[in-house]
Amino acid sequence: MPKSQVRKKKVYTPPTDVRPTTAAATRKPSPVWLPATAVALIVGGIGWLVVYYLSEQEYPVMSWGYWNLAVGFGAMVGSLILLSRWR
Repeated sequence: MPKSQVRKKKVYTPPTDVRPTTAAATRKPSPVWLPATAVALIVGGIGWLVVYYLSEQEYPVMSWGYWNLAVGFGAMVGSLILLSRWR
């Protein structure tokens, strides 16, 4: 059986107007407060929900009722938003 020929092809280089800019490489790292705040929000949100359930819905704020769930989960969602900006 005859041997197939090997194609000799140039290496692809994208056009200059499509190349990504170097701005991505010059981004600064995240400040120290960002991951610390995100961890505090996660712990606070979980703590809020645990206290709410273990106190049989009397604490942290009895008059809020089920809005206590929104506060706990809102804190955790806020931490995820912060962590999405972490570099």
